[in-house]
Amino acid sequence: MAADIDRLVTKIARKVELKLLEELREVPCTAPAEHCSGEGLCAVRRPDDVARIRDVGAARVGASPGIGKVRQDLAQLIDHTLLKADATHDELARLCEEARAYGFASVCVNAANVAFCKRHLAGSGVMTVAVVGFPLGASPGSAKAFEAKEAVRAGADEIDMVINLGALKSRDYATVHQDIAKVVEAVKPRPVKVILETGLLDEEQKIVACALSKAAGAAFVKTSTGFGPGGATEADIALMRRMVGQDLGVKASGGVRTQEGAEAMVRAGANRIGASASVVIVTGAKPADGAAAKPGKY
Repeated sequence: MAADIDRLVTKIARKVELKLLEELREVPCTAPAEHCSGEGLCAVRRPDDVARIRDVGAARVGASPGIGKVRQDLAQLIDHTLLKADATHDELARLCEEARAYGFASVCVNAANVAFCKRHLAGSGVMTVAVVGFPLGASPGSAKAFEAKEAVRAGADEIDMVINLGALKSRDYATVHQDIAKVVEAVKPRPVKVILETGLLDEEQKIVACALSKAAGAAFVKTSTGFGPGGATEADIALMRRMVGQDLGVKASGGVRTQEGAEAMVRAGANRIGASASVVIVTGAKPADGAAAKPGKY
């Protein structure tokens, strides 16, 4: 009986896939002439459709010359990010489709959305990253460790945790170290990135935060949540890289919204970038009107 059901499901799935391909051929492409070959499917403007076709079994997708402009060297560094509290399933599905189509390193989402994204990314090679203690970092280390462990249970490949900012500013360094170490221990061997919220710190505090992150076993230090008073700067990335050397990664997040901005972060020492404007970054397209960095938007 189970084998019969499996065969039936496979047969139905194949019919649906063929129908999808038929429909895609019939939909006119509305992309500008410089991006479109006129054959009905634009890989630049419709990455979700490209992803669906690839998932059906296509090894490659023929496209206009515009797709050749995608910066794969940048794409593989990007955590494609959606962290707003009201993110819908449709928005999360599109996030995953874009990550598949452009080859981003991961999607970065709130822990409650990890399982949904993990299912949508199955077989893609794109990781799922969960934020923990987000965005304030003010929950107890034990709570962060539990949240991180649950995120991993749901499928998270990496954890981005927010540091205990109050303890750091109070020079209670033992608490900061324990806070990070509890999360690191809870999810071993998954990598943990420590979000410093650099916009709230002076230079000494940034240096201490990097040193404590390294001592506690973190895999990365990261600039910002995107919800704080400022994002990544070249100066902060350079400082963080000097502090952790080559032993840890450095993630630039918050306000990185153009290809030029991403390149500047890489030159300064970043080897991961958190962004919501990821497609703009890898294609070099102009950001949409009003796309300047805003609180809660990478």
